[in-house]
Amino acid sequence: MLELNKYGMLWNMPKPTPKRPKRPSDPVQLAKLIGDIATGQQTDSQIMPEPPTKEDVSRVMSMLGKIGGPKGGDARAKALSSKKRSDIAKKAAMARWGKK
Repeated sequence: MLELNKYGMLWNMPKPTPKRPKRPSDPVQLAKLIGDIATGQQTDSQIMPEPPTKEDVSRVMSMLGKIGGPKGGDARAKALSSKKRSDIAKKAAMARWGKK
């Protein structure tokens, strides 16, 4: 299950993996893995973690937006001068209504 830690980073998110899981390069570890698979203690699907579902990803991204969203606009407004904010607003107005 995907979770966010207190810094807003994803926790336990598996990385994308190829379709066939990689085998260990160490011969001893490979022999143990083959033995475990042969005796039924481990299957090939246990090697590769399941990819996150769309609901998990959506829930985590929603949490990230709630963390950074409320403070984003205020921080940007404090960092910009009034002239720069005015220039940005004029550019946005021209992009929206200038072509009519």
